[in-house]
Amino acid sequence: MPALTASPAPGGGTEYSLSIQTLLFMTVLVFLPALLLMMTAFTRIIIVLSLLKQALGSTQMPPSQVMVGLALFLTFFVMAPVFQQINTEALQPLNDNKIDLVQAMAKAEGPLRNFMLSQTRPDDLALFVKLSGHKALEKPSDTPLSLLVPAFITSELKTGFQIGFLIFIPFVIIDLVVAAVLMSLGMMMLSPVTVSFPLKLMLFVLVDGWDLVIGSLVQSFVH
Repeated sequence: MPALTASPAPGGGTEYSLSIQTLLFMTVLVFLPALLLMMTAFTRIIIVLSLLKQALGSTQMPPSQVMVGLALFLTFFVMAPVFQQINTEALQPLNDNKIDLVQAMAKAEGPLRNFMLSQTRPDDLALFVKLSGHKALEKPSDTPLSLLVPAFITSELKTGFQIGFLIFIPFVIIDLVVAAVLMSLGMMMLSPVTVSFPLKLMLFVLVDGWDLVIGSLVQSFVH
């Protein structure tokens, strides 16, 4: 088919027709949401923000769209050095026709791989190596993406729940204190949530909770 052709390129590479490049580009766009969710900082951030909302006892405020938007922008902030390196090493040379699409994808994989390796626990990586029956890895950089991505996601889930647990503790204490005080006063008909919710909001505002949570989240990615 004339529209689907591949020809040798200088330097031993392969140059694909525009139709194949367009097809590959559209395929990447289809998987882009999954890549953003599973191979970046988004998973940990959205878990912590969701647990924070649940710890406050607020079911509607802030709206879910706001929390997801905040998680996305925090993801871009955390991943900015990685995206900048991908742009410098892969996208710009591709736009300047110095490398082809396949070489650009290979170069873009490096910074993303390094980020995931820095956030992945060795125990989680060893688990998936064992489950897959893969031979022992000589060094972390030899890890194939088919093992690195699920290990990275598992580590992010663990870290997100650990941070969420620490966030829950002060709010649970407030709920227990309020419930005990109402019981001692004999106010059985008054829901503890009615009293504890404004107290939790006041505590969260007084300690500048948003800065603490966001600052801790961002710093948790620094190694």
